[in-house]
Amino acid sequence: MKTKVTQLALIALMVIGLQSARAQGTVMVGGETMYPKKNIIENAVQSKDHTTLVAAVKAAGLVETLQGDGPFTVFAPTNAAFDKLPAGTVETLIKPENKQMLASILTYHVVAGKMDTKMLMKAIKKGKGKAELKTVSGGKLVAMMNGTMNITLKDEKGNISNISLYDVYQSNGVIHVIDTVVMPG
Repeated sequence: MKTKVTQLALIALMVIGLQSARAQGTVMVGGETMYPKKNIIENAVQSKDHTTLVAAVKAAGLVETLQGDGPFTVFAPTNAAFDKLPAGTVETLIKPENKQMLASILTYHVVAGKMDTKMLMKAIKKGKGKAELKTVSGGKLVAMMNGTMNITLKDEKGNISNISLYDVYQSNGVIHVIDTVVMPG
Protein backbone atom coordinates (compact mmCIF):
# COMPACT_ATOMS: atom_id res chain seq x y z
CA MET A 1 0.00 0.00 0.00
CA LYS A 2 2.81 2.41 0.96
CA THR A 3 4.60 1.70 -2.35
CA LYS A 4 1.42 2.42 -4.32
CA VAL A 5 0.93 5.75 -2.47
CA THR A 6 4.57 6.66 -3.17
CA GLN A 7 4.15 5.83 -6.86
CA LEU A 8 0.97 7.91 -7.07
CA ALA A 9 2.71 10.82 -5.34
CA LEU A 10 5.60 10.66 -7.83
CA ILE A 11 3.19 10.57 -10.76
CA ALA A 12 1.31 13.56 -9.34
CA LEU A 13 4.58 15.51 -8.98
CA MET A 14 5.54 14.68 -12.58
CA VAL A 15 2.14 15.85 -13.85
CA ILE A 16 2.38 19.07 -11.84
CA GLY A 17 5.90 19.63 -13.17
CA LEU A 18 4.76 19.03 -16.76
CA GLN A 19 1.79 21.38 -16.32
CA SER A 20 4.11 24.02 -14.86
CA ALA A 21 6.55 23.63 -17.76
CA ARG A 22 3.71 23.88 -20.30
CA ALA A 23 2.41 27.00 -18.53
CA GLN A 24 5.86 28.55 -19.01
CA GLY A 25 5.85 27.39 -22.63
CA THR A 26 8.67 24.90 -22.16
CA VAL A 27 8.58 21.19 -22.94
CA MET A 28 11.07 18.44 -22.21
CA VAL A 29 12.45 16.65 -25.28
CA GLY A 30 15.29 14.17 -25.10
CA GLY A 31 15.76 14.94 -21.42
CA GLU A 32 16.29 18.66 -22.03
CA THR A 33 14.08 21.72 -21.82
CA MET A 34 12.99 23.26 -25.11
CA TYR A 35 12.52 27.02 -24.94
CA PRO A 36 9.94 28.72 -27.19
CA LYS A 37 12.15 31.80 -27.57
CA LYS A 38 14.89 29.72 -29.21
CA ASN A 39 14.77 28.62 -32.83
CA ILE A 40 14.42 25.07 -34.12
CA ILE A 41 18.16 24.40 -34.33
CA GLU A 42 19.01 26.01 -30.98
CA ASN A 43 16.54 23.66 -29.29
CA ALA A 44 17.17 20.54 -31.40
CA VAL A 45 20.89 20.45 -30.60
CA GLN A 46 19.96 20.12 -26.91
CA SER A 47 17.80 16.99 -27.33
CA LYS A 48 19.61 13.72 -26.65
CA ASP A 49 16.86 11.98 -28.66
CA HIS A 50 17.65 13.92 -31.84
CA THR A 51 21.43 13.67 -32.27
CA THR A 52 21.08 11.75 -35.55
CA LEU A 53 18.64 14.34 -36.92
CA VAL A 54 20.95 17.21 -35.94
CA ALA A 55 23.95 15.49 -37.56
CA ALA A 56 21.91 14.93 -40.72
CA VAL A 57 20.72 18.57 -40.80
CA LYS A 58 24.34 19.70 -40.51
CA ALA A 59 25.50 17.28 -43.23
CA ALA A 60 22.71 18.48 -45.54
CA GLY A 61 23.63 22.14 -45.01
CA LEU A 62 20.19 23.02 -43.62
CA VAL A 63 21.22 24.64 -40.33
CA GLU A 64 20.90 28.23 -41.60
CA THR A 65 17.54 27.48 -43.23
CA LEU A 66 16.07 26.05 -40.02
CA GLN A 67 17.46 28.98 -38.04
CA GLY A 68 15.64 31.36 -40.41
CA ASP A 69 12.43 33.23 -39.74
CA GLY A 70 10.13 30.48 -40.95
CA PRO A 71 7.66 29.69 -39.65
CA PHE A 72 8.21 25.97 -40.07
CA THR A 73 6.43 22.87 -38.86
CA VAL A 74 9.02 20.14 -38.39
CA PHE A 75 8.15 16.49 -37.94
CA ALA A 76 11.32 15.48 -36.08
CA PRO A 77 12.28 11.80 -36.09
CA THR A 78 14.02 10.51 -32.98
CA ASN A 79 17.28 8.55 -32.98
CA ALA A 80 15.14 5.41 -32.53
CA ALA A 81 13.22 6.35 -35.69
CA PHE A 82 16.49 6.55 -37.64
CA ASP A 83 17.51 3.20 -36.13
CA LYS A 84 14.49 1.60 -37.87
CA LEU A 85 16.03 2.34 -41.28
CA PRO A 86 18.01 -0.44 -42.95
CA ALA A 87 21.57 -0.79 -41.63
CA GLY A 88 23.98 1.68 -43.21
CA THR A 89 21.28 4.05 -44.53
CA VAL A 90 22.17 7.00 -42.30
CA GLU A 91 25.91 6.53 -42.83
CA THR A 92 25.38 6.50 -46.59
CA LEU A 93 23.11 9.55 -46.58
CA ILE A 94 25.48 11.77 -44.60
CA LYS A 95 28.30 11.28 -47.10
CA PRO A 96 29.08 14.53 -48.99
CA GLU A 97 28.16 13.00 -52.36
CA ASN A 98 24.62 12.33 -51.06
CA LYS A 99 24.03 15.82 -49.67
CA GLN A 100 21.22 16.66 -52.10
CA MET A 101 19.34 13.38 -51.45
CA LEU A 102 19.70 13.90 -47.69
CA ALA A 103 18.43 17.48 -47.97
CA SER A 104 15.43 16.23 -49.96
CA ILE A 105 14.58 13.64 -47.29
CA LEU A 106 14.99 16.12 -44.45
CA THR A 107 12.93 18.87 -46.11
CA TYR A 108 10.24 16.22 -46.64
CA HIS A 109 9.86 16.40 -42.84
CA VAL A 110 9.16 20.16 -42.97
CA VAL A 111 5.94 22.00 -43.83
CA ALA A 112 5.84 25.77 -44.35
CA GLY A 113 3.85 27.55 -41.65
CA LYS A 114 3.19 26.84 -37.99
CA MET A 115 0.76 23.91 -37.73
CA ASP A 116 0.15 23.03 -34.13
CA THR A 117 -2.10 20.18 -33.03
CA LYS A 118 -5.29 22.25 -33.18
CA MET A 119 -4.54 23.28 -36.76
CA LEU A 120 -3.65 19.72 -37.80
CA MET A 121 -6.86 18.34 -36.26
CA LYS A 122 -8.92 21.09 -37.89
CA ALA A 123 -7.39 20.31 -41.30
CA ILE A 124 -8.03 16.58 -40.80
CA LYS A 125 -11.64 17.24 -39.87
CA LYS A 126 -12.09 19.58 -42.86
CA GLY A 127 -10.63 16.87 -45.12
CA LYS A 128 -13.10 14.31 -43.75
CA GLY A 129 -10.43 12.30 -41.95
CA LYS A 130 -7.31 13.22 -43.94
CA ALA A 131 -5.24 16.34 -44.44
CA GLU A 132 -2.74 16.55 -47.26
CA LEU A 133 0.34 18.52 -46.18
CA LYS A 134 2.70 19.90 -48.83
CA THR A 135 6.28 19.57 -47.65
CA VAL A 136 9.10 22.02 -48.28
CA SER A 137 10.66 19.42 -50.60
CA GLY A 138 7.52 19.53 -52.76
CA GLY A 139 6.20 16.18 -51.62
CA LYS A 140 3.11 15.39 -49.62
CA LEU A 141 2.34 13.84 -46.27
CA VAL A 142 -1.14 12.77 -45.25
CA ALA A 143 -2.13 13.48 -41.65
CA MET A 144 -4.87 11.29 -40.15
CA MET A 145 -6.38 10.63 -36.78
CA ASN A 146 -5.58 7.35 -35.06
CA GLY A 147 -8.09 7.37 -32.25
CA THR A 148 -9.40 10.55 -30.69
CA MET A 149 -6.10 12.24 -29.79
CA ASN A 150 -3.30 10.66 -31.84
CA ILE A 151 -2.24 11.97 -35.25
CA THR A 152 -0.37 9.77 -37.68
CA LEU A 153 1.45 10.68 -40.87
CA LYS A 154 1.44 8.60 -44.04
CA ASP A 155 4.34 9.19 -46.41
CA GLU A 156 4.40 8.78 -50.19
CA LYS A 157 5.65 5.19 -49.82
CA GLY A 158 2.70 4.27 -47.60
CA ASN A 159 4.70 4.13 -44.35
CA ILE A 160 3.04 5.35 -41.16
CA SER A 161 4.64 7.51 -38.46
CA ASN A 162 3.06 8.43 -35.14
CA ILE A 163 3.46 11.80 -33.52
CA SER A 164 4.73 11.00 -30.03
CA LEU A 165 5.12 14.55 -28.72
CA TYR A 166 3.09 17.49 -29.98
CA ASP A 167 3.46 21.26 -30.03
CA VAL A 168 7.07 21.92 -29.09
CA TYR A 169 6.90 25.62 -29.89
CA GLN A 170 9.93 27.46 -31.26
CA SER A 171 10.58 31.11 -32.10
CA ASN A 172 10.35 30.16 -35.78
CA GLY A 173 7.73 27.42 -35.76
CA VAL A 174 6.70 24.22 -34.05
CA ILE A 175 8.15 20.72 -33.78
CA HIS A 176 6.19 17.48 -33.52
CA VAL A 177 8.35 14.49 -32.54
CA ILE A 178 7.72 11.39 -34.69
CA ASP A 179 8.62 7.72 -34.22
CA THR A 180 9.45 6.82 -37.84
CA VAL A 181 11.39 8.57 -40.59
CA VAL A 182 8.99 9.55 -43.38
CA MET A 183 10.23 9.13 -46.95
CA PRO A 184 9.32 10.81 -50.22
CA GLY A 185 8.12 8.64 -53.10
